[in-house]
Amino acid sequence: MMGFGSVSPEDQALETQLSSKAPTTDLNLKACHAEDVLQNLNTFRKSRLFTDVVLRIDGEEFHCHRATLSASSIYFRTMFSTNFQESQQNAVDIKGVSADTMDCVIDYMYGGMGIIREDNVQSLLEASDLFQVSMLRQGCEEFLENQLDPCNCLGFLNFANLFTIQGLSEKSKQFLLKHFAEVIQHEEFLQLPKEFLCDQLSSDDLAIPKEETVFEAVMQWVHHDLPGRKHALKELLEHVRIPLLDRIYFVEKVEMDELILSSKECLPLLQEARRFHIFGNEIVSPRTRPRRFANVAEVIVMLGGCDRKGHAMLPHTEQYNPGTGEWSPLAKIPDYSKSEYAVCSFRNDIFLSGGNLYSNDVWMYNSQLNIWVRVASLNKGRWRHRMVALQGKLYAVGGFNGFSRMSSVECYDSNLNCWSFTAPLLEPVSSAAVVACLNRLYVIGGALTNQLNSNKENCGLTVCNGMIYILGGKGNMAEGTDRVFCVEPASGKLILVSRMPRCASYHGCVTIHRRVRR
Repeated sequence: MMGFGSVSPEDQALETQLSSKAPTTDLNLKACHAEDVLQNLNTFRKSRLFTDVVLRIDGEEFHCHRATLSASSIYFRTMFSTNFQESQQNAVDIKGVSADTMDCVIDYMYGGMGIIREDNVQSLLEASDLFQVSMLRQGCEEFLENQLDPCNCLGFLNFANLFTIQGLSEKSKQFLLKHFAEVIQHEEFLQLPKEFLCDQLSSDDLAIPKEETVFEAVMQWVHHDLPGRKHALKELLEHVRIPLLDRIYFVEKVEMDELILSSKECLPLLQEARRFHIFGNEIVSPRTRPRRFANVAEVIVMLGGCDRKGHAMLPHTEQYNPGTGEWSPLAKIPDYSKSEYAVCSFRNDIFLSGGNLYSNDVWMYNSQLNIWVRVASLNKGRWRHRMVALQGKLYAVGGFNGFSRMSSVECYDSNLNCWSFTAPLLEPVSSAAVVACLNRLYVIGGALTNQLNSNKENCGLTVCNGMIYILGGKGNMAEGTDRVFCVEPASGKLILVSRMPRCASYHGCVTIHRRVRR
C-alpha cells in the first residue's frame, strides 16, 4: 500500500515523459539582471543605505560600497583587501583627483552612462589611469580618437605618449601623416622637436600631393626660431625630396634661398637635385623616390614583346603601378613588327632601339605627353643588344646583326640628336647584361644564371620603389607567362604580386616616374 503523497512508478514514468516533451524558453537574463543590480546599488549609494566606506576629496564626502568599488577598480580592490591601513578605516582621503572627476568615476562604477565630455575627458583618463578602471580608460581613449583634428593631433600625441596610450599615439601619428598639409598651418607644428619632425618627414606615407609642401614646412619650422634651429637645416632638408621639386620652383625658391646658400652643408643636396634634373633616373637616392600619396609615382612600363606562343609581336605599352596594383594602357609602339630590341629609361623618357630584321630605328616615348617620337637612327642595325644611360648619354652595346655578334658601341647625344661610335667592346657579345656603375659600363656575358628555382627565359627585370620586379618571360613549357614576381632584396623571397594583362616574353621593361590620379 502506497503512503500519502507517494508517487507510483507509472506516474513517475509519465511525469518524466511529459517533462522531456515540455517546451522550454532559454532567456538571456544576465545583462538585465546585472543592470538591475547596479541600479539598486546606485540607489543604495545615493540614500547611504548599506554603504561601508566614505571617500573624502577636497572637503566633499562620497558614501560608497567597498565591494562595488573593488569590482571596478584594481586600485580599490588592492586597498581594501590587503594590510593597508585604509582597509580598516571607515573614511579614506583620496589625493590626485578633483571632487567633480571623482563623482564622474563613481557614477561610472555604479553603472552611470554618458559621462565622457570634451571638457572632462583628460581628467577622467588621468583618474581611470590612477584607479586602474580599464573600461573607463578605454572609453576615454576612443573618445579622444574620435576628436582628432589638424589643430589638436600633435597635442593628443604628446598626451598619449605621456600616459603610454599606444592606440591614441598611433592614431595621432597616422592622422598627422594623412593631414600633414593642414597640421602645419597650426601653432603646435612649430613646437615639434627636431627628431620627431625628421621622423615624419622621412616617411613614404606622408600624404602630400606636392613635395613643395614639405620644403615649405621645413623652412617655416626653422625660421620660427632661426638662431636656435638654423644648425638643423641640413638634417631636415635631407628628408625633403628636393630632386622631385618642380624645376622652376627649385631654381627660384631653393637655389636662391639665402639661408640655404649660406650653409655649405646643404650644397651636396642642391648638387644632387641639379644632377637629377640633368640625368634623370640615373641619379638614385632616398630623395629621388616619390612618396606613396604624391601625384607622382614610380611605375613600371612594359613594352611590346611576343605572345604566349612566341609568334605574334605585341604593340602594347602598359603601365603597372605597384603601389595600387593597377595596370593602364599607354601609347602603342608605332613600329612593333620586331622583337629583341633594347629599351632604356633616360631622363624619365623611354628609348627603344633596333630589333630583328636588322633595324636601326630608335623611338623615344615622351612620358609627359604620352606619345612616341622617332629620333636619330643607329649607325648600324642591331638586335639582341642592350642600352644603358650613363652621365647624361645613351649607349647601345653589342648585339647581333643577322650574321654575327657585334663588338661596336654607339653613344647618343640628346642635345645633338645623333649617334656616334665610341670605344668598342673587347669581344663581340649579344644578349649580354649591361649596367652602369661609377661612371663605367659593365658588360657581363650573354647568359644569366637563374636564381628563381624555375625557368625564366626572356623576362622583364626592373627595380621599382626599392624592390626587384620580374615580369613575364617564358616558363618551363617554353610559353610566355603573365605573372609578375617581386623579390625582396633583404630576404630574397620571391612573391607573386600581380598578373599582366596578357602573356609576354622578349618584351622591354623599365621604371619611370609618372603623374597619377589619387
